[in-house]
Amino acid sequence: MKILLTNDDGIQADGLFHLQQALKDAEIHVVAPAEHVSECSHRITTRMPIRVEARGQRRWAVHGSPADCVRVAIKYLYPKIHFDWVVAGINEGGNLGVDIFYSGTVAAVREATLHGYRGMAFSHYMRRDLPRDWDAASLRARRAFEYLSDQPLEALSFWNINLPHLESQAPEPEIRSCKPCLLPLPVGYEATDADLIYRGSYADRPRSKDSDTEWCFGGGISISKIQL
Repeated sequence: MKILLTNDDGIQADGLFHLQQALKDAEIHVVAPAEHVSECSHRITTRMPIRVEARGQRRWAVHGSPADCVRVAIKYLYPKIHFDWVVAGINEGGNLGVDIFYSGTVAAVREATLHGYRGMAFSHYMRRDLPRDWDAASLRARRAFEYLSDQPLEALSFWNINLPHLESQAPEPEIRSCKPCLLPLPVGYEATDADLIYRGSYADRPRSKDSDTEWCFGGGISISKIQL
């Protein structure tokens, strides 16, 4: 199995490393942003040069967006490979509900889907009161990948997966298919002398019943099939 792996947190991100560990049985080709570019949505670069740097065997850093990374990978670096999967993540932070419109992680997989590839976007909801446990996240991502690999995926569709943030002694979370919550994020601003500072609270966002947000915030692994 050949997998193209990318993200929006940058090629040095912990989530990318641990997702590669989760998928280590496959032939992995990493093409990821050189820097952190979260919340860039489906931005692409067409009016300026894109610098691409080799960072090891089958590992490339792209000075551009996650969607750029996918384009560069499939049209320039690996035009003769048809990857079995294009996988993005593990994003440090949830990409639940309407986040799919803002997320660079999700946009990378959306771009791959437009070109006929099967894709999965992995994100990890983070609680401020708990320490990071990327090893647990890696194992849960592997569970979800293995589960979804056997599920039907229609053309112009992709999977959006969100991992919960649990206490170390919590039982392993259940995987459940959920519809994305379409309620808007809480948005607020604080004025300074010259600027506005965003003061929205992700953890306090509304959540519709049986949605991905409700399930993931409640401790489960949410999976949503996104149709373009």
